[in-house]
Amino acid sequence: MNFGDDLQVRWFALEQKMMERFGKKPDVESVLFLIGVQELGDIRKKFSKEQKQDLMHVAICTVLSPSGYYELDRVDADGWPHFKQLKPMPELAPFEQEAFLKDHILLYFQNQDF
Repeated sequence: MNFGDDLQVRWFALEQKMMERFGKKPDVESVLFLIGVQELGDIRKKFSKEQKQDLMHVAICTVLSPSGYYELDRVDADGWPHFKQLKPMPELAPFEQEAFLKDHILLYFQNQDF
């Protein structure tokens, strides 16, 4: 089994858990949104479009932090985390970018004992 197959198997397992919990199959953006909400710790009913983008940014920074791409810089007065980029993202083709993100998302959930 190569790395890609293993990633698909692990991603499918995460999708299954999410489907059991939320009743629908998530895409990468939905999972990032959920991680952002988790990290913000604010479970309001509605977020503006801009806030949703900010939440996804928080999630991307959070999941890439263990690999040294970002670190938490500060949390503002409203409780929003702000990150500092430590190194550039690797140059990847779109499908490789998705696999790179999925792998980091899976690591995040593994570290959260999900």
